[in-house]
Amino acid sequence: MLWETLSVVRDLPRLHEIASVLIRYGWGDLVRLLGISGVLERAGRVLHWQSTSEVGQLEAPVRIRRALEELGPTFVKLGQVLSTRVDLFPPHWIAEFEKLHSQVPAVPYERMRAELLAALGGEPETLFATFDPVPVAAASIAQVYRATLHDGTPVVVKVRRPGIEGVIQADLRILEHAAKLLESEVPDARRYDPVHIVSQFRRSLGRELDLAKEARNLDQFARHFADDPLVKIPRVYWAFTHERVNVQEEISGHAGVSAERLRAAGLDPRLLAARGADTVLRMVLVHGYFHADPHPGNVIFLPDNRIGMIDFGMVGMLTDNRRNQIVDLLHALTRKDEQGVLQVLLDWSGDSSVDEERLAYDVAELLQSYDNLQLKDVKVGALLNDVTALMRENDLLLPADLILLFKTLITLEGLGQQLDPEFHMIDQVTPFVERVIQQRYTPGALFARGRKSLREALEVVADLPRDLRHLLRD
Repeated sequence: MLWETLSVVRDLPRLHEIASVLIRYGWGDLVRLLGISGVLERAGRVLHWQSTSEVGQLEAPVRIRRALEELGPTFVKLGQVLSTRVDLFPPHWIAEFEKLHSQVPAVPYERMRAELLAALGGEPETLFATFDPVPVAAASIAQVYRATLHDGTPVVVKVRRPGIEGVIQADLRILEHAAKLLESEVPDARRYDPVHIVSQFRRSLGRELDLAKEARNLDQFARHFADDPLVKIPRVYWAFTHERVNVQEEISGHAGVSAERLRAAGLDPRLLAARGADTVLRMVLVHGYFHADPHPGNVIFLPDNRIGMIDFGMVGMLTDNRRNQIVDLLHALTRKDEQGVLQVLLDWSGDSSVDEERLAYDVAELLQSYDNLQLKDVKVGALLNDVTALMRENDLLLPADLILLFKTLITLEGLGQQLDPEFHMIDQVTPFVERVIQQRYTPGALFARGRKSLREALEVVADLPRDLRHLLRD
């Protein structure tokens, strides 16, 4: 029973609210399975088990999306995390999760002012030359205001909504216990790894709650692009910034607008599409540290066809080994190399039990479906969706660090095609992949790899006597 795993009564009102919403949207069986109904009945709280007549006509993905929306910020964020799990959910579920957004009614300034006073350590009207009390954006975790520094620099002030941390922590406790029960009581749910999803979700929310984390991300990306005049990253003002608030330079330009409006502003949509893609691919394949949400609102188009990027709350990171695997996969896919694709997928499967013969057949079938296409006609997003569908059908999970990457590349391709119908993501990817492949075989790279291999071999030899002693003793 869920109640046996919850240690405090303080979550009971929230539990009742969650159960009521789930029942209303036709998820009463889940409420019963988790034991929530028994808990609430023993606590004297009555549940009404009827769902609305309208709900019965909706498909399951729509019902779960609407329930998540009604349950508030934590569950909206959970849906956004699930929208990245293209390895777990089919496209029609992903499409529904993608409709979830963080825009919510703004908290009145009278309430937010107390939060601003505490977070900034003074009155915003005094700390800044100007401060606009009307929020620019109101998201589920923070609200954003415009201000001006005393030197005339326009900035944005992002501050956490009051009381949001307590609500999120209560929801996370409930979600963690529910995930454990699902894994123990529903064998079919184990392939979705609900405990790991909630664990990933807790880390993701923790990063978003810490507004100083976004500021540190901004600083790191600014260092990466310090030598590139075509890319603009906002400057952080650390005198005002910590976990509850961050103040950063405002980047003014065009975002989320049509190609026609960009042309009217004297910009070149085709060039912007190419530069935007190159910017994110450089993050992924060169730095291994990338903006994980390059949707149209987060990419700002500036004079002289420069690219600005904002909202670095969600970032992804890749190790050198993982970047090499991504390069190998893209290289093999573009060359229709069955063995190369298979090897990368087997590396990703880790210790999972894999039917290699079936996987090899599915890889061959996938590449055969692209056999008659010219390279320029290959859509990277569709290709990655096909790869994740193949993994899903073979009961393989994408490694966690690749989930955001796949989602990022798919979003990036959509943005490029929105700007330029003739945009081909594969044209942007191929030079990066070829460059990385060539760099592997430079004398310096070969020497470094050889030295590393020699060191590892010597370590194995050095450890051999000890390992043999342990084996004989065992």
